[in-house]
Amino acid sequence: MRDKLPKKIAFVVYYNKINKYSFNALISALDNEKELDDIIVYFISTKEELLKELVYITETYDEIILGVSFFTTQLWEISRLIKTIRKNFGNKILCIAGGPHPSGDPKGTLKMGFNVVFTGESEETLIEFLKKIKNKENYHNIKGLAYISKNNKYHYTGKRNLIDLDKFPPFPVKYNKFGAIEITRGCPYLCSFCQTPFILGITPRHRSIDYICKYVKLMKSKNLTDIRFITPNAFSYGSKDGKTLNLTKLEDLLRKIKRIIQPEGRIFFGSFPSEVRPEHVNDSTLDLILNYASNDNIIIGAQSGSQKILNFCHRGHTVEDIHNAVELTLSKKLKANVDFIFGLPGETEEDIRLTINMMKDLSNRGAKIHTHSFIPLPHTPFAKKKVSKIDEEVKGAINELTSKGYAFGEWKKQEKLALKIEKYFKTGNLD
Repeated sequence: MRDKLPKKIAFVVYYNKINKYSFNALISALDNEKELDDIIVYFISTKEELLKELVYITETYDEIILGVSFFTTQLWEISRLIKTIRKNFGNKILCIAGGPHPSGDPKGTLKMGFNVVFTGESEETLIEFLKKIKNKENYHNIKGLAYISKNNKYHYTGKRNLIDLDKFPPFPVKYNKFGAIEITRGCPYLCSFCQTPFILGITPRHRSIDYICKYVKLMKSKNLTDIRFITPNAFSYGSKDGKTLNLTKLEDLLRKIKRIIQPEGRIFFGSFPSEVRPEHVNDSTLDLILNYASNDNIIIGAQSGSQKILNFCHRGHTVEDIHNAVELTLSKKLKANVDFIFGLPGETEEDIRLTINMMKDLSNRGAKIHTHSFIPLPHTPFAKKKVSKIDEEVKGAINELTSKGYAFGEWKKQEKLALKIEKYFKTGNLD
């Protein structure tokens, strides 16, 4: 039964499937903030439920904050949502946005109808923001925010310092939300199509083994013993620069987790929701998977079969690294799911041919091809690059591999979205 007593502040989180990992990290920051205990957090997963619940919430609370995190691919979905909320509730709700797209395109996000944009990692920003709201203080001087002032001017308060991951839980235990554990944040590989290094920094920050194990033990106490990880590159855990592997530290992490969750618990490492870089796939790293993990596959980020394109994208590995990674993986009786991105900027017919040949070669050996279309993302070097329709020869190759069960992915949907996103970046118009 709903509590009919009025509360001062409600923080409503649009907690859908695609963005729940972002919110797990963000809301976990509130776990130890006693001053904010009287702020009631709602986790709502669908648009229909959100609109229904907001009727009750706006009638019950004095202050309502709606938090939305989203990717560039969700632009139109979120734009429609905010328009509907404004139509139904006017300015009764303070709408805040964060996550990959808002961090890269704060001006455009504010134009959609949000009041405030949180840029970059926002654990500390959110704590400060909610305290200001609770105390009825001005939040416009908090670092990491973008907003439009009363005189219709855009303001950005500046970049925050990067956080220490050990200061915050990986998920909001207080609200009984659990999931994949983020073990590393930041990436030294400045891939031109990827937002990660440009938003989260190029120096890897790792959660300590003791801190990770603390939360694995907590999950075990709740009979949650399938352990997954969030990291830009699974094998880089413990590495100071993210490039030179620290296998001693990595094995120590896996060994201690396995000890906690045995006998029935399972570790999934180097598979969804993370991946591995091809040059880091070797006998030692694969043996760690075999000795400690339960996944029967790893996800290998290849992206292109052309060395020229790999170099242009600043991938930092070779075509030969991809071949070696797949060959070694399959030799260890693990499945290899290999990511490719089609339509990357700068591709020529020769680059396309090289990529097609590599896909066919890898699939003939037993690998599966995970298909993606290039999507321009804000705050990346490729954000303003021209989007090209996927070459007919590539389409034919993908369709052939897919029909044989050697390829999978949403490249068709992504191709259509990419063209719309390119137009949005040129015009600033979502219509």
